[in-house]
Amino acid sequence: MSSVSPDRWGERLPRRLGLWSAVAVLVGTTIGSGIFRTPAVVAERVDLVVLFAAGWIAGGVLALCGALTFAELAALFPRTGGMYVYIREGFGRLPAFLFGWAELLIIRPAALGAIAVVSAEYFWRLLGVDGGRLLEPLPTSLAQVTAAVFIVVVGAVNYVGVQHAALLQNVSTVLKVGALLALVALGSLLVPQYPLDRAVSEPAAAALSPLAGFGLALVAILWAYDGWADVAFVSGEVKDPQRNLPRALFLGTASVAAVYLAVNAVYLRLIPLERMPGSPLIAADAAQIVLGSAGVVFVSASVMVSAFGALNGSMLVGSRIFYAMAEDRLFFRSLARVHPRYATPSAAIVLAAALGIVFVSVRTFGELADQFIIGIWPFYALAVGATFVLRKRLPDVERPYRTWGYPVVPVLFLLAALFLLANYMISEPLLFWADVAVILSGVPVYWFWVRRAAVRDSGGPG
Repeated sequence: MSSVSPDRWGERLPRRLGLWSAVAVLVGTTIGSGIFRTPAVVAERVDLVVLFAAGWIAGGVLALCGALTFAELAALFPRTGGMYVYIREGFGRLPAFLFGWAELLIIRPAALGAIAVVSAEYFWRLLGVDGGRLLEPLPTSLAQVTAAVFIVVVGAVNYVGVQHAALLQNVSTVLKVGALLALVALGSLLVPQYPLDRAVSEPAAAALSPLAGFGLALVAILWAYDGWADVAFVSGEVKDPQRNLPRALFLGTASVAAVYLAVNAVYLRLIPLERMPGSPLIAADAAQIVLGSAGVVFVSASVMVSAFGALNGSMLVGSRIFYAMAEDRLFFRSLARVHPRYATPSAAIVLAAALGIVFVSVRTFGELADQFIIGIWPFYALAVGATFVLRKRLPDVERPYRTWGYPVVPVLFLLAALFLLANYMISEPLLFWADVAVILSGVPVYWFWVRRAAVRDSGGPG
């Protein structure tokens, strides 16, 4: 482990990310594959335009409520690990460890795998190759193998310095936001003139109540919005954090919400809601309607770049959680190593990349996306709840930023989290309880690590 001296907040990683790089981390990790394909999933679960629109508005409001609350916590604890630190400070080491355990076994590998496979699929689509074909005798597809290569590439970029990862994030963010704004402009101004070259069939009506359907739609929508908290994980590497972190959380989340609402308005203008479920590549279909085959190429390239940028951002933030756990001596100490040359948490980056490769080799995109959301939202709720605990426990501590709209804003977020999780528990009980079992399996592991650390401190064996 490196002997780098900590700064006044106890952080050993160098602070090299400015405000706009921090915004790019948030926007770049949020805008990945979701907005290009999630609307079709949402349309499968709700059959009214008003519910479709309400879902996307609600998702944006919830993300903004979470970001405004996290802004207070990030300014108070500008440390690497973000949510891990907030949960630890609010509720103790065991809940914080369970978050890290879920990140290890569910959340981060699922995120890396889901994003990488989308980028790989569109890479091969651009080349006119079927990325879904199996590579005999391997049980994996061409897209899955390519996704694993992409994970290795972004892992290498992050390994050699946060500046390189930030540069890649900045460039990919500009490209993906530009592509979405271009789609909004073209879809709003041009008259549709190219009919789709394939039939779009209407699916059978789902046997869901409107409330249950809306709840499941919200799961898909929140996958598209997820990333609003990611800049908090790299708080320890942000310059002037008590000023820049609240700004980055608000500016980034509000920008994403505005772009998403505009893009969905264009989708509805070009493709009726009842046809969306048969249009999984909805962005490509929308572009084809106004630009023909050139639109399909444009969107395919945009999705590939967008997902690759989100993959880079997910690698950047995910590895910092493992690093923070190791700093707390709740995981292998080698993961707290700061590379002597690159000043990065190098071992934690290698671990995150390895887990992503394993998951992308054995799971589908849909499985990975749902698993990620249900795995992380209980901990979003815990982290937001920590705001109330810390306000009561530390009333006199200086808070550079206080949550706007407190306590209404965090309460809205907590109520929505309860609705989301309860609805998923009822609608998909097997998947829900499987995730709960994985998370709770971390309890005996936590006690093992605590006892292990105590033995070492007492000079015992090990």
